[in-house]
Amino acid sequence: MADHYLEVISLVERLHRQFLEVIKLELDGLGVRDINNVQALMLFNIGDAEMTVGELSLRGCYLGSNVSYNVKKMVENGYLAQERSVHDRRSIHVKLTGKGRKLRDRLSGMHERHLKLLKQTAVTETDLETVAMTLRRLERFWMHTGDLAARSVVAA
Repeated sequence: MADHYLEVISLVERLHRQFLEVIKLELDGLGVRDINNVQALMLFNIGDAEMTVGELSLRGCYLGSNVSYNVKKMVENGYLAQERSVHDRRSIHVKLTGKGRKLRDRLSGMHERHLKLLKQTAVTETDLETVAMTLRRLERFWMHTGDLAARSVVAA
């Protein structure tokens, strides 16, 4: 079990990095130069929602990236609009602009192409469901383990 556990951890990181490379190639193919792959993934994950920067941090997985910096750059380049919350002036809400929605739609097109190509491989929908279920279980485990570790540090 130990070997598989460590392999899964390694694979998750490698897959994330590989997916960021796929996004970079897509951006290059579209001639988009004013947004990077991490920012494009964040933009895609925002979708049609309006959320705070904190919610965006919790919702995504942006290895080592500074969410606030990336939001600032996407605002500067016209992909995101931001406004302060009327209820809490410290909180900033972001949403896609027309330019951001256009790129999000193009990234959705990339995902649709990938789904069509995936059907030509040995990977089945059941395989994807099983992987997603297992990763959600690991996520819950790590969240719970992190909570336990934090409590034991406070108790010590």
